[in-house]
Amino acid sequence: MPRFRSRLVLSVAAVTTLSLGLAACGSDDGSSSAGAESKGTVVVGAVSNGAAKQTEIKVSQVDSIRAELPKDVLDSKQLVIGLGLLPAGSAPLGYLGSDQKTLTGSEPDLGRLIAAVLGLKPVLDNATWDNLFVGIDSGKTDVGFSNITDTEQRKEKYDFASYRQDNLGLEVRKAETWNFTGDYHVLAGKTVAVGSGTNQEKILLKWQSQLQAEGKKLTVKYFQDANSTYLALNSNKIDAYFAPNPSISYHVTKTAGSPLATRDAGTYSGAGSQLQGLICATVKKDNGLVKPLADALNYLIKNGQYKEWLAAWNLSNEAVPTSEINPPGLPVTNS
Repeated sequence: MPRFRSRLVLSVAAVTTLSLGLAACGSDDGSSSAGAESKGTVVVGAVSNGAAKQTEIKVSQVDSIRAELPKDVLDSKQLVIGLGLLPAGSAPLGYLGSDQKTLTGSEPDLGRLIAAVLGLKPVLDNATWDNLFVGIDSGKTDVGFSNITDTEQRKEKYDFASYRQDNLGLEVRKAETWNFTGDYHVLAGKTVAVGSGTNQEKILLKWQSQLQAEGKKLTVKYFQDANSTYLALNSNKIDAYFAPNPSISYHVTKTAGSPLATRDAGTYSGAGSQLQGLICATVKKDNGLVKPLADALNYLIKNGQYKEWLAAWNLSNEAVPTSEINPPGLPVTNS
């Protein structure tokens, strides 16, 4: 997993299921993406296996934004959307749907909404994380929608249009009454699980050191996989799981209403306390696409479709008020 992106941990069962189908989904014409579009309508959250609420979103071509597109994209009549989801996918961002053939998820769904605003046919190009950027560099794909974090180092090669906060979260048992608002002191005396080698581990260990300096204790635990982590959470062996917010959202949604239900006790910027991390649509630098993409995103934000999309995937706590072009990113010294 790339060092700029927090690790999204899937259960063993989910990885096994997803890898069987996603390995065959290298590139497609959009027909195998979830939700069949009719004129002026995009269906999001289709065949999501319970991770999202299927929602029909009304959105039509906006000629003034379409006119901003580079000529080569207009002539192609399609928006090639790069996804770095091979081999196993990352629910709820992008993964194999319940029909075992459809590529679904919040990221491809947003790409399809953007394509509708631009009056272009969405074409999904699924690759490994590294090959996602190779596709953007070579011009094979027009834009990456794949949970890509805005970093100053990446700005040397790419332009960004922000569309989601890059957040971590603390998942707790549903019955727990405490919440996390960004102040690490609430974790004093608690035991928290985290993935080894991840960005969130780095942040958690810093909080542990700060608490130790104040004479307080924070116990950090590691488990082999997500299943083991959740077993520990449900059996009260740990108090919380510190992980990427989307993966927490997925698990909270999947367990809602069951005896093993959990909740998100609060989020924290993946970039740390000094900067709100951002997830961005990513294009080759100076290729002329970033402005129409940002304008399309802001059209969706202003007119409510963006809110519907986030709600469908239970990601409303990562909303941004506006799409910015090349906002401040994770510093090179921090990346």
